[in-house]
Amino acid sequence: MVMASVIRKLDETVVNRIAAGEVIQRPANALKEMIENCLDAKATSIQVTVKSGGLKLLQIQDNGTGIRKEDMDIVCERFTTSKLREFEDLNSIATYGFRGEALASISHVAHVTITTRTLDAKCAYKGGYLDGKLKAPVKPCAGNKGTQISVEDLFYNVATRRKALKSPGEEHGKIVEVVSRYAIHNAGVAFTLKKQGESTADVRTPQNATIVDNIRTVFGPSVARELIEVKHENTKLSFKLDGQISNANYSVKKCIFLLFINHRLVDSSSIRKAIETVYATYLPKNMHPFLYFSLEISPNNVDVNVHPTKHEVHFLHEEAIIEDIQKCVEQKLLGSNASRTYFTQALLPGAPVSISDIQKDTSESAASSSSNKDKVYAHQMVRTDDKIQKLDAFLHKVPQDSVMDTSVNRTEEKMDTSSGGKDEEASGRAEQSTSSTESRKRPLESTSEDQSPSTSSSTPSSSKTGTPHYRDIKLTSILTLQQEIEDNMHEGLRELFKHHTFVGCVNAEHAVIQHQTKLYLVNTIKLSQELFHQLALFDFGNFGIMRLSNAAPIYELAILALESEESGWSDSDGPKEQLAQYVVELLQSKAEMLQDYFSLEIDKSGQLCTLPLLLDNFIPALDGLPMFVLRLATEVDWEDERGCFSTLAKECCRFYGIHKNLRLVDKKEDANKSMDTDNEDKDTSMPDYDWRWTIEHVIYPALKAQFLPPKAFAENASVLQVANLPDLYKVFERC
Repeated sequence: MVMASVIRKLDETVVNRIAAGEVIQRPANALKEMIENCLDAKATSIQVTVKSGGLKLLQIQDNGTGIRKEDMDIVCERFTTSKLREFEDLNSIATYGFRGEALASISHVAHVTITTRTLDAKCAYKGGYLDGKLKAPVKPCAGNKGTQISVEDLFYNVATRRKALKSPGEEHGKIVEVVSRYAIHNAGVAFTLKKQGESTADVRTPQNATIVDNIRTVFGPSVARELIEVKHENTKLSFKLDGQISNANYSVKKCIFLLFINHRLVDSSSIRKAIETVYATYLPKNMHPFLYFSLEISPNNVDVNVHPTKHEVHFLHEEAIIEDIQKCVEQKLLGSNASRTYFTQALLPGAPVSISDIQKDTSESAASSSSNKDKVYAHQMVRTDDKIQKLDAFLHKVPQDSVMDTSVNRTEEKMDTSSGGKDEEASGRAEQSTSSTESRKRPLESTSEDQSPSTSSSTPSSSKTGTPHYRDIKLTSILTLQQEIEDNMHEGLRELFKHHTFVGCVNAEHAVIQHQTKLYLVNTIKLSQELFHQLALFDFGNFGIMRLSNAAPIYELAILALESEESGWSDSDGPKEQLAQYVVELLQSKAEMLQDYFSLEIDKSGQLCTLPLLLDNFIPALDGLPMFVLRLATEVDWEDERGCFSTLAKECCRFYGIHKNLRLVDKKEDANKSMDTDNEDKDTSMPDYDWRWTIEHVIYPALKAQFLPPKAFAENASVLQVANLPDLYKVFERC
């Protein structure tokens, strides 16, 4: 027969140790309780020192109000607190601690020493505690204002709990997490965490830092630069939200969620899930955001006494508040979803090593290998030769007549062009391609009587003997600008472009080139603009001429430019007609200089007749001609000689450079389309200019021959290394 068990009252020591095990589950919990006590004491500096993950030593020191000597006797007893008197006070509790269990629980599972000094005390007082009681009377000692609590041999008397804990390294990581989160939230308090005996701190935040500064210190600049501030208040639900959340450009594999409710560090799976649901639309699969929320809810609506470690709280209208927060976050993300940012690093080919050194080493190694018959491995081979061209370079050396004709006659003025003019234009461009010269200096327009006035030409200027001549420009301003370009040249990039092999166009903005065993993504827009800027200065006064088959009225061009949004015209600038007339008069007054130095011919009736030929076989996109004419009048510094030539060259490079919105024509597709439409609107259709051919066979050969890349191109992502043959072999070897 089974007898009923006897119910006994547990010994007080056993009761206290059971209670301590609920409140203090690991060193990080003990530290959290002590940090909250420091913050309740109005501390502005908190220093934490740990040893063996807090199991051997857990020490915290603050500069708060301290503990009175009279209270030292009961400070570690259960349910002794300065923050609560009656049960009703829980309804409006505004401090971290209120139960008076933290120090009592710690003292039942560790050896506790407290050194404290108040502002009005003449000295500090020190006491040791065991099981909530003083070991010996409090003794006076030297000390600073504030309190220092040392917790040694945590869980020395609870062997099972000590064995259940993880390694000291993992426990230290939990401590770092607690200190970091309180440091971020309490921006006006300086936090320091370090291991005993080490000089470097694991966490260090200054007192005057902001929340974003502390996030940058703890989680790094990659998070801080992508943060969006969130501020929201709802008087109906009696809550206020302040926070920092990451935008759509940032994501991590594990959600970083910092939640403070009434300044208390807690966790809420419902809030976390609700916010991650919003981010699921913007982030890649299985990626998560960074979230920091400081939620202030009316104390009357919060129940903080629902968890032994205060890790969770309950509050009224939880679903409504979460839904309101969710809408606020979604609205912020919608406003920041206009673009994506990708960070890359501009890598240069063998930065400090010049190509001559590489070639010298290669020749020496080749000489030795011929005798030793050393094997050349595949990952060391250069797969292409920069001197080898593709077949289409020979099959399509000159663009089609119709394409060239279209480019010359494609003006925004919608002027009609006769078929005879088209034929002359095409034949002139064909002559031009065969008479190109390797010299940087380009000749003037031919003055022979048999040349058609509507033909673009770069044939050399001839004297009576028919020999070409070039002008030797000795203007100090031009020579200075040329010298600046040469001094600013990046040697490594120059070697890259000089020996590169063109791979192909990605789009109008980017192309892929190869140099040695490396593949690069280059910005065609930036490169072409800088190329034409240099051509405008180095070929100054020796440009070829592109003559428009029909002269373009400058007045109409200016009106077209002012009507576009790019001009930025507003009513305060005055009537468009008046501004257009000003442009005509200004350029006419500078016509002699423009024709002499820049091959820009403007006749007496205010019509633009010619454009400079900066590069053989290249015609700029003439839909930008109206804006080019307007900017010549408004953006060029006509007062200073050096400034005038410099700004004129920049406007030329802006007009002549490759533009992002150009459509790269596929020749086969374009040919099929043109065959279908020839019979329908043969006279009205305008075939597309073959920009893909021009970029590959005109722009990049010019970059190889005479481009002097500036040093800034090594840093502004104009040249990005995307692949390296030896590295690819390493990857494949792992697979």
